[in-house]
Amino acid sequence: MLINNKRLFLSLVVLFGLNACSSGSYHGYKMGAYKIRGRHYQPMSVDAALYHSEEGMASWYDERRWFGLSRGTTALGEKFRPHSLAGAHTTLPLPCRVKVTNLENGRSTVIRLNDRGPFVDGRILDVTPKVASRLRFKEQGLTRVRVEVVSVGDGKHKRKR
Repeated sequence: MLINNKRLFLSLVVLFGLNACSSGSYHGYKMGAYKIRGRHYQPMSVDAALYHSEEGMASWYDERRWFGLSRGTTALGEKFRPHSLAGAHTTLPLPCRVKVTNLENGRSTVIRLNDRGPFVDGRILDVTPKVASRLRFKEQGLTRVRVEVVSVGDGKHKRKR
């Protein structure tokens, strides 16, 4: 009985250890390819992300839709907080801080990316209601933005200006 329990224990340790290695986490960054709705995504490396800047459409997600889809957690396993300065991107490393500029009115803010998305063609960023309010596009729902990486992970990796 004791031998079987030891074998079971060791099997579980190995199983959980292998799962942790393949979960896509490295020094606090969410890594690894993933597939959503039949489409494959490959997150950028930290080095590539530090020089990343792009322009495109941003949207915001409301609390009711969010809780219906994800049960209230982000890709990093954090609780969704609609009043935080946070957002989602399909391929930037998580976590990551980015400067978001609303190209229609010039307003900008720095947010923390802690989730994956948006998974809608033509959009590059989803943000919380607070970010949409701060950038003044909550009423229209969409706006054109510039996204520039400020830092990746815990802040040790910063963009060189």
